[in-house]
Amino acid sequence: MTQNAFVLRIAPNGIDKVPEALAADQIMIGWSLALGLLDESLTWEEFRQIIRDGYYSEESTLRRAGAAAGHMARFIREMKAGDVVVVPYGTDFYVAEIVGPALYIPANAKDDTAYRRPVRWLHGKKPIARQLARSALLSRMKIQGTCAYASDLVEEINECLHLAASNQAPNFQNDLKTRLIHEVLSEMRSGRIESFGFERLIQTVLLGLGAERCDIVPRQQDKGADLVATFRVAGTFQQRVAVQAKHWQPEPPVERGVVEQLIRGIEAEMANFGMVITSGSISDDAYEAAQHYFDEKGIRIELVDGEQFAKLIVEHGIGLKA
Repeated sequence: MTQNAFVLRIAPNGIDKVPEALAADQIMIGWSLALGLLDESLTWEEFRQIIRDGYYSEESTLRRAGAAAGHMARFIREMKAGDVVVVPYGTDFYVAEIVGPALYIPANAKDDTAYRRPVRWLHGKKPIARQLARSALLSRMKIQGTCAYASDLVEEINECLHLAASNQAPNFQNDLKTRLIHEVLSEMRSGRIESFGFERLIQTVLLGLGAERCDIVPRQQDKGADLVATFRVAGTFQQRVAVQAKHWQPEPPVERGVVEQLIRGIEAEMANFGMVITSGSISDDAYEAAQHYFDEKGIRIELVDGEQFAKLIVEHGIGLKA
């Protein structure tokens, strides 16, 4: 049987519930006022309508109700026994294995955690440092939303469990990778590279990742995006990506204003995806602004900090010749 994987944020209404989930050997999700979602006979339209009636009845479109229904459907209908769930938690994450079907516990509706699933927490319920994760898993753990697919990352998740179980026993490959990431990050922050060079590095990386085209926007034409890249999905669908580049030190972090600047660029360039890539760090306000834009417009903004960008370069062997 194929093992699937998901990433789940356990913070209904923005309240951290990870400690409770660990203690209860359960994972949980919000939308507790949407009653009856465990009914397997519901069509997708009926499932979505229940959520809309409970939370989004005054909205003119089905977009937010549909997004919420997607999260709930993954949690209730698609997860199965044996699947794994990655739960981000600060600078760490936990991994759980699903052991039973979804439940609705009315007593927990008051704190919006009535929908739950029993799990077995792996790695002895101990957290795993995010630094052990590859760049793709790091990116997925920064989802803007509650529940996301991660079945393409099962191998990376198992690798993290193995490294954590062995206390990341020193070996040549791990040591070399760690040093390379550190060196790339150090060079980006203090080496012979300036803002234009950083943009050219991003251009090289995006082309190496499969972009058909990646243009640096001239300063006089900059409407909020420093680069615009085009990717072709499945050889057919075009994805236009607007990128804001910030060649910064770790402090101060990228703030909300940078995301708002990128949003203007996304709309000016008619892009359907956005990225902020920095050599520095990213504030919680910036993540909140990206989430708000996704909730309102359905356009995702990926926020890539310096460590993640350095790890991306090292793992894919791209950009070092820029």
